[in-house]
Amino acid sequence: MLKVQNLTKEYNSGSKSLRVLDDVSFDVKQGETISIVGSSGSGKTTLLGLCAGLDRATSGSVELNGKALEGLNEDQRSALRNEDVGFIFQNFQLIPTLTALENVMVPLELRGEKDAAKRSMDLLVKVGLGDRHDHYPTQLSGGEQQRVSLARAFSNKPKILFADEPTGNLDEETSQKVEALIFELNKASGTTLVLVTHDLELAAKTQKMIRLKGGRVVDNKR
Repeated sequence: MLKVQNLTKEYNSGSKSLRVLDDVSFDVKQGETISIVGSSGSGKTTLLGLCAGLDRATSGSVELNGKALEGLNEDQRSALRNEDVGFIFQNFQLIPTLTALENVMVPLELRGEKDAAKRSMDLLVKVGLGDRHDHYPTQLSGGEQQRVSLARAFSNKPKILFADEPTGNLDEETSQKVEALIFELNKASGTTLVLVTHDLELAAKTQKMIRLKGGRVVDNKR
């Protein structure tokens, strides 16, 4: 599902070049769960962005669901994400002017799905927010907002889910509920999960763990 080979990312800062990722390689099978861990600044979020086609690498390659990302233009990358990818972010990234239900419906409406409202409502019920479907993000707690974003991430039946610190802004009790939902929905859907986290307890729940340090893979274990 995901194949990363010799991935390197550099940013130019004035006359200097900053290497954020250095020759990173790994692969993730269909339906597998994997966590990417490391201290702040180790390159975790940069790696996630490259794997999802949100940014381009300086060198190396990313193959997502059999498609080489470096050979695709921006429109093709966007179409691939809309078709195959789900996202969960630390800061939820809900649209404030839309209700919970409307937020979940967005990916489906972009694809022209006819049963968008029903599918979205079913997902809100699954994450325990059926009775909050008409609430706006500001009327929801952090945990509720993350559950809405989780429902949205699964709305287009993604083949792979990228989660960037999904419990980073939540208290411990709420985090555990959201974690359980992520794995529950992921297993039910047969989705591949790539999870960036600094929480080693959460990382230990995945089948495979990659540890980054200074932009390099220092540990890659199942």
